[in-house]
Order: sequence, then C-alpha cells, then structure tokens
Amino acid sequence: MSAVTSGEGLQIVGLHVARGKRAVIEALDLPPFASGELAVIAGPNAAGKSTLLRAAAGLLPSRGQITLDGQDLHRLSRAGRAARIGFMPQRPEGRSALPVLDALLVAMNAGGGIAGGTLRGRAAEAHALAVLDRFGLAFLALRPLTALSGGQLQAVALAQAMVRDPRLLLLDEPTSALDLGRQYHLLSEARALAREGRIVIAVLHDLALAAQWADRMVLLDGGRLAASGPPEAVVTPARLAEVYGVNARVERCSQGRLMVMVDGPAKAHDRTEAGDALA
Repeated sequence: MSAVTSGEGLQIVGLHVARGKRAVIEALDLPPFASGELAVIAGPNAAGKSTLLRAAAGLLPSRGQITLDGQDLHRLSRAGRAARIGFMPQRPEGRSALPVLDALLVAMNAGGGIAGGTLRGRAAEAHALAVLDRFGLAFLALRPLTALSGGQLQAVALAQAMVRDPRLLLLDEPTSALDLGRQYHLLSEARALAREGRIVIAVLHDLALAAQWADRMVLLDGGRLAASGPPEAVVTPARLAEVYGVNARVERCSQGRLMVMVDGPAKAHDRTEAGDALA
C-alpha cells in the first residue's frame, strides 16, 4: 500500500455538534493532528469521542472549522470526503450476506475509487485482495459477512476503511471485540499505517492500551478538551481523579510502559483539589 504524502494535517477549530437541542461538543479547539502520528481520543462515557470522529468523517452535521491539508471538509462532496477519509465504525455492519471481497469492492467504489482513480474488474479485485492480505484476512475473501465473528467483522471494517488508501483514517473503538492478540495486531497495523504518512486517529477506552500505542492522546470531558499531549502528560493520577472520578495509580512496568490501576472512587474533596491543581 503506497505511502501518503504529508501536508498540513487535520485542524479542528471551534467545532460544535448537537444531538437535537443538546450540544454534545461545543466550541472545541484541538491541536493539529500531524502526518505520521497515531493519535488516541480518550475520555469517559458521553465525553463526545465518537461524536468527534463522526463529525470529522462528515457523518454528523457540525459547525466550525475542519480542514485537512488546508481543505475545508465541509465544502467537499460526499464522494470527495470518501476519497480522503477512511472511517471504521464502532459497530461494523454484519447483517449483510455480501462476501468480504465484494464488501471491500463496494467500499472502494463508494468514494469514486482510489485517489480519484477507478479500478475495474480484475485490477479492482487484485487491489482489494492485497488489502485483505495485508491485514491477514485473505482467507475470509469469499466468506459472507453474516458468517464472521465480531472480531473478524472489526478487522474487515479496518480493511474497508483502508481500501481507498485514505489520507485520514478514523477508528472508532477498533479493539472493542478483539482478544489480546488481535488487539496487538490491529494497533500495530494502525501505527504502521500512520508511519507511512497518514493521519490515524482512534477512539480507545482502555487508557493503558492507549498509552502503549499513542504518539499523542487527546482527553475529552463533557465535549471539551481536558488534556492533550504525550501519554505520560495526559494519563496522571490528578487528571484521572478530575475527569474519571477515580483514585488511580499510574506506574511503569518492567518494560517502561504506563500502567493504570484504579483503587476506588475519588472523594468529592479529592476531585476538587485535583481540579485546582490542574487549573
């Protein structure tokens, strides 16, 4: 799969997303997401993580500025977005009897092909099979989606998101149905895809997993930015007390990786003091 040239990255400024009359994200400014980095969006339930990804993918109406390499994504057609952005949903579609290979072909043609071009016939099938092979899924090519396990569906969803070779890859809870081995495989692939020059952003609930793989973490709380930076600067006991309401220890294992151990709920005054310390 070809590397993608670097540019100005993804910029999100003044983002506002509402569900009905309720604002889920309001006036959100984020530091730019750069080429080559795997960024993780984290935060408690209802923090706005999935909403942020879906807005960036153009799947939810939003106000504010979302630009990719200087191009306003709000002004792009649906096909234009599809050609530049790959989106892996939290719950992949598994009710279709479509074979896996055909599902990739449908995804590939949804955005007008690869980088504005269109592959037909055997060339299209060869490209789709190459993507499946990269992710170790070639053996599933002729299997219907309805016959796949939850983990296999998530892996195929990643292949569908990558089949157009997008500039920006958005992964919404990509490891939620995966065992430990498949989690490692998927996140190592996500990091490799970023290193090829793409922007890769994933939503993860597991903070220790996020800290292990992320180049940068963005912590949301109530639709607002709570912290952004390298994992060791974001995942701290004070921050976890303030955002998650827990007393937790953040320590390094024998390999130097961050580990998070929750000892219990934070007391009200502890959370207040943590908030004061973070102000």
